[in-house]
Amino acid sequence: MEILDVMIIGAGPIGLNCALEAEKNGLTYIIIEKGTIVNSLYHYPLYMRFFSTAEKLEIAEIPFITTSPKPGRQDALEYYQGIARQKELKINLYEKVLKVSKNQVFEIETSKAKYLAKHVIIATGFYDIPNLLNIPGENLHKVKHYYTEPYPYANQKIVVIGASNSAVDAALETYRKGAEVTMIIKNSEISKSVKYWVKPDIENRIAEGSINAYFNSEVTEIKESTVIFKDKLGNIHEIENDFVLAMTGYLPDFEFLQNSGIELKGDKLIPAYNPQTMETNVESLYLAGVVCGGKDTHLWFIENSRIHAEIIMNHVANLK
Repeated sequence: MEILDVMIIGAGPIGLNCALEAEKNGLTYIIIEKGTIVNSLYHYPLYMRFFSTAEKLEIAEIPFITTSPKPGRQDALEYYQGIARQKELKINLYEKVLKVSKNQVFEIETSKAKYLAKHVIIATGFYDIPNLLNIPGENLHKVKHYYTEPYPYANQKIVVIGASNSAVDAALETYRKGAEVTMIIKNSEISKSVKYWVKPDIENRIAEGSINAYFNSEVTEIKESTVIFKDKLGNIHEIENDFVLAMTGYLPDFEFLQNSGIELKGDKLIPAYNPQTMETNVESLYLAGVVCGGKDTHLWFIENSRIHAEIIMNHVANLK
């Protein structure tokens, strides 16, 4: 069996960048991806726009051409998947990595095959595992942890849980398609991280009463036709409801990281790694992209983690 120089787990923007850097350094590699190319972006809301401008999303100095001031989901899919096609990157799609273990070299077991590699990069992001509420009724079919578009929710009573970008987008879009929207927000205000051109819109809709909002409040139970929540005074409310959009964030696959031998530190479960090389406590096992932040998923994003690929490949090339 061929021993690869590098196995890259995840074909998101940072995983693709790692592959481009591997080619630049003459290293053999394969990317293993459980879904399609930039799978997380594919599952983003259909009409989502990035906070960043196009040049800040570029990888390998390949221009990101778009007519929009802020690229959207489709722009990003065209850009990143176009790079994978044009550069003929070595990617195995719809193949899930099950286990990474190390003897003399790394042994990588997937849903389809086994591989050997001298070095492994985990660039798996955090969009796969919803941050659960852990309340009764969360497993009901009407509860959605992912939002794609507003049309299924026309003329329905919607509860949106959260106050970040995903929650605000879902609330505004469903409201404009005729939904009766109630936001239930744990904190005292809309998140300061909400896109600056969207934040006034949601605040004005709440102020005028078009969208109901309960701040300092928490959902305690979800039933077939109602939602129960507690407000800041401790009062219990039960309102009629057709769908719950629980936009409470997502988490990396901590179990996979731990099973690979990576130490997780503190309440935020920050993976152990050397920021100078991106190497974890397991020799020749690296992290790249947002997975580096543990539960703090707002710490890393495409714009500021593009550099991880170059850091890692420089380190790998110097070891060769």
